[in-house]
Amino acid sequence: MDTLSELICLLDTNDKKLFRQFVQRKNKRNDVKNLQLLNLIETDDITGLDTLYPPKKNKDAYHALRKRLQDSLLLFLSQKAFESSHSETYDALRLVVAGRFLLENDVAKVGFKCLDKAERLAKDLEQFNLLNELLLLKLHYAHLPEAEDFEALTERFLRNQADMQCEARLNMAYAYLRQELQQIHLKGKVVKLNTLMLTTIRKYGISERDLMTYKSIYQILFIANEYAAIQHDHGLIEHYIDRTKQFIQQQATQKKNYLFYHISILYFLANFHLRQKDFAKSASLLEEMMNLMMSDSRYHTVFQLRYYLLSALNRFFTGYADQATALLHEALAVSKPSSKPEDLEDIRQCLAMFLALCGNRESLKHLTLLARTDTWYEKKMGMLWTIRKNLMEIVVQAQFANIELAMSRLSGFRRRYRAYLIKTSETRVLLFLNLVKRYLLKPDVVYEAAYQKKVLNLQSGTGNSDIFISCFIGWLVARWEKKPAYQVVLQLIQDGCDIHDSA
Repeated sequence: MDTLSELICLLDTNDKKLFRQFVQRKNKRNDVKNLQLLNLIETDDITGLDTLYPPKKNKDAYHALRKRLQDSLLLFLSQKAFESSHSETYDALRLVVAGRFLLENDVAKVGFKCLDKAERLAKDLEQFNLLNELLLLKLHYAHLPEAEDFEALTERFLRNQADMQCEARLNMAYAYLRQELQQIHLKGKVVKLNTLMLTTIRKYGISERDLMTYKSIYQILFIANEYAAIQHDHGLIEHYIDRTKQFIQQQATQKKNYLFYHISILYFLANFHLRQKDFAKSASLLEEMMNLMMSDSRYHTVFQLRYYLLSALNRFFTGYADQATALLHEALAVSKPSSKPEDLEDIRQCLAMFLALCGNRESLKHLTLLARTDTWYEKKMGMLWTIRKNLMEIVVQAQFANIELAMSRLSGFRRRYRAYLIKTSETRVLLFLNLVKRYLLKPDVVYEAAYQKKVLNLQSGTGNSDIFISCFIGWLVARWEKKPAYQVVLQLIQDGCDIHDSA
């Protein structure tokens, strides 16, 4: 999908109607073809595009038309976002704009009142850049009789400058850590999290006090959670989890402007306890998370699908598969066009996994909905997620006797990911594939003691008891146990490697 089409997809029916009116007001001539182009893109009429200009007309005219329509759309979206947003940040920004207009037109008393109110909002929201702009504006008009004390104003400005520099260092550190995370995801770079964190903190001159804010705690947990997922070992980040809990306990009151970060932190904590198999604690944190989401409809929309996902995983791994499946179906039903594609793909993958482990052929249908390219999934969802998706496709096709398709997917997987898995020391995935391949070629091999021992050895070792790893191993164990794979997975999760060899 090209950029213009992506932008048009952001508009609902009413927005499109308003955008047409917006374009019509901008058009100075009757022969402008921007609305015709909009209609053709909306209806996906590829052949109709040729009717915009005669065949001999320079193609530059068409591309210029697209550029003008895109510019108009960006302007419309920016105005719509500014006018419709009810966040306090936008309220402060509106007050700054109004204050500047009033000061420029010699209505100083009301203008300074607007800026005073904007300053209070921006300070509570820790919007240091906005504070910098409005304080500079106040300084510019400090000569007026209605202005406040110059020395006090200067002191606040210099203090905000220091806060702004601190935030800039934190943002640079976070950006650097995200970049390093991408190297781990896509190129298999080997990094120790604690070493990476310490060197980054020193590199950007960040103090321990700087790290004790909702935003910085959220950023650290985001990085730590992603790292733990890559390593299949959430025990590696327990130190960061403990510090987060201490921070949350020290907050006597919950300021509304920190709500996004607070909900995000609860989500990361709930995910940590889920992956550590402390399902009761995870469910408790999810309940706390939902209470905060219900206090503000904006955040309920943002976090709703992620809440459904973790809730479903908790129920599935505690033996309530039907409830878990129903939750994911409900999540897909309440999703909106504006829902993040990553959240939807997560839910679809989990739903396919739940159904497959329960022996439900509907899993095949949901697999077909995971229709994006591996390149898209690697970029948006991460290498680990994409590898897990491909492995799931192989075992699900095998489970429902689509042997040739399973073998084809297996071969394709090895070609694409073998080098990456070797580089990241994830050869156990290749060992798992070899065991699956042996089963596909000779199903009776699962009854051999040596084969069963190799399967169960996949579950041994630090970090190898991840719940998703248990799902794949449980599927193989179920081949010789002659039990539903779901039942075996629950047993693996509950007892570790205490499944006895039945041969």
